[in-house]
Amino acid sequence: MSDFEGLKALVTGGASGIGRATAELLAARGAQVAVLDLDPSSVEKPLLAYRADVSDDASVRAAVAAAAADLGGLDVLVNNAGIGAQGTVESNDDEEWHRVLDVNVVGMVRVARAALPHLRASAHAAIVNTSSIAATAGLPQRALYSATKGAVYSLTLAMAADHVREGIRVNCVNPGTADTPWVGRLLDAAADPAAERAALEARQPTGRLVSADEVAGAIAYLASPLSGATTGTALAVDGGMQGLRLRPVGQ
Repeated sequence: MSDFEGLKALVTGGASGIGRATAELLAARGAQVAVLDLDPSSVEKPLLAYRADVSDDASVRAAVAAAAADLGGLDVLVNNAGIGAQGTVESNDDEEWHRVLDVNVVGMVRVARAALPHLRASAHAAIVNTSSIAATAGLPQRALYSATKGAVYSLTLAMAADHVREGIRVNCVNPGTADTPWVGRLLDAAADPAAERAALEARQPTGRLVSADEVAGAIAYLASPLSGATTGTALAVDGGMQGLRLRPVGQ
């Protein structure tokens, strides 16, 4: 497909995992793509790479301005950068709550705020935020993370309402547990990594983790000019975890 031919895209957290898969897919479908990341050293051409910390407004503004200048504008923003957190409401102190909220929620605000003047000049402007199944399903030991992703989901709807008349579509993807480096590190830290992986796979009706490429495909769908009537939507990429209630095998 070449539905992104001539379009300019910016992907945050684009050096690994879902962000990297998304950046590479958009480029393969014709876009010129810039990646923002804390460590973009592994990013290779044709992708452009910029170092940025989404928790630092000056860093974000400088990187977005540089990317837009080098690309010659912006049509697509993929707000993907984020960090994880584990535990109940008792597990993390105030400082950690502020840190994760600052990256996962306010970080998206900072990037969108810097990108909006450029997106307004586009004939095919789209923003896709990476939310999570944790925004719509209660998962154990994920209180802080779930709070941030619930905020991303609500933020997506509010942004869609604010900017629809400017011709800017805003949607989000809600991945289930994805087979990414971050999840890999969580598994490695578990007492029994194989058992933990099996448990994560079993809670998704497909019986496996979601791949980064599958989430990238959903992001590309929402960002594409072919989806011009789609805004204010959350697209689940979760192996059926949110919507399906299967009976145990044999019943």
